[in-house]
Amino acid sequence: KKGQTIPNAVCITFDDGYADNHDVALPILRNHCLPATFFIATGFLDGGRMWNDTITESVRLCRTGMIDLGELGCYAVNTAAEKAVAINSIIGKIKYLTVNERLTAAQSVANAARVSPPNDLMMTSDQVKTMRQAGMQIGAHTISHPILARLNDEQAKAEIKGGKDFLEQLLGEHVRLFAYPNGKPGEDYTSASVEVVRSLGFDAAVSTQ
Repeated sequence: KKGQTIPNAVCITFDDGYADNHDVALPILRNHCLPATFFIATGFLDGGRMWNDTITESVRLCRTGMIDLGELGCYAVNTAAEKAVAINSIIGKIKYLTVNERLTAAQSVANAARVSPPNDLMMTSDQVKTMRQAGMQIGAHTISHPILARLNDEQAKAEIKGGKDFLEQLLGEHVRLFAYPNGKPGEDYTSASVEVVRSLGFDAAVSTQ
């Protein structure tokens, strides 16, 4: 019945819209007849790249042995372990900056590492349509994956509505579900964010807590 929960039920979800969702996860899900929901940050489709992946790939590909990022710190990057420490530290320092500040900081990491990060990490629009045609559910996840708590109501609405509108036009159907970027209540989104989501006609929204 509507509104009832099923004991021991599991929902399978994927965030952001990575290409491996289509290339790796979809065949596995179909092989086991498992449905899943994919929450798409629409601004990164078709050759885009998330700021954190710019950092991750830049550090991973770096061959200079050391990355000096000024106020963000200086990091040894000779081994996989050192690179993991550097990636986690840099992302932690950048995560709660504004969208533009994050992009600028991430690009500075690529410049310091002297690399060009890949542009094929995320799905194409056609791959999102293929996922839906295969029976998977598509949910909204904003345009640029901002920290909604750091935006005013107008900015938050533009991000949430923009992602929803793009997906609805792409798929030709109502997009029912939303996932809050990062997803920590009070820290990443607020009650004002919830009201924006509710006002846009979503059936439900999910957090990471």
